[in-house]
Amino acid sequence: MELALIVLISYFLGSIPFGFLLTKIILNKDIRKIGSGNIGATNALRTGNKLIGYSTLILDILKAVIPILYIKTQSPEFIFISSLAVFLGHVFPIWLKFNGGKGVATYVGILFCINYILGFFFIGTWIIVFFISKYSSLSSLLASLLIPIYYFYIDVENYYFFIIMFILIFYTHRENIKRLKNNTESKTKIY
Repeated sequence: MELALIVLISYFLGSIPFGFLLTKIILNKDIRKIGSGNIGATNALRTGNKLIGYSTLILDILKAVIPILYIKTQSPEFIFISSLAVFLGHVFPIWLKFNGGKGVATYVGILFCINYILGFFFIGTWIIVFFISKYSSLSSLLASLLIPIYYFYIDVENYYFFIIMFILIFYTHRENIKRLKNNTESKTKIY
């Protein structure tokens, strides 16, 4: 498969704004005007509709899993490029004027495709930090930070990809970081 086609398909699949679509279809509301204004799963939970929140989470994971697993079997040398394109599609979707989600659920899908142990490591770290702090953003940031450190001991050659991903997640969470520093970040209820 040609590289340009891989990037294009991966980006467009990643750019499907499930949180936006589900909130619009089910509640006839714009998720960008609810809570943090973000289109991701955490803000979708703030709609008060758990079906929307958890469906957004699952679909945002699957939109990474489907193209990346295909690339992994057909053109494995492009798995990291496809992964980055899917992630950038979620964070910068063309459909919403390049203003998308924070990329955490999509990143989880990427991790499970690259190496399922990474996916479980991320989720385990996220759960531990969340149950201690109740901050989804802090959980995501710490789990994203630990992935390149952990991966360094598995595959030094490709761990730079995970550093890039952490930088991107750090960037998408910059407002959360300010609120965490100012002690004004909202705690999240996931159940």
